[in-house]
Amino acid sequence: MGIVKIGEELHEEIRKASTVMCRSINAQAEFWMKIGMLAEANPTVPFNEIIRRQLEAADVQTDTVAAA
Repeated sequence: MGIVKIGEELHEEIRKASTVMCRSINAQAEFWMKIGMLAEANPTVPFNEIIRRQLEAADVQTDTVAAA
């Protein structure tokens, strides 16, 4: 585990997003970094598809959840 230095403005945005997403600040930052890394590695894949693939890889059954 390491330390990543980020600016105060980005830290504040992470803090606000973490509240909405019910994640810790560190978990929110890690999520954004992971999704950003996957997006860079797969530039033609939309965000929703990246998320769907990650859920599928984790064996999360999304087809049983009713669409809102």
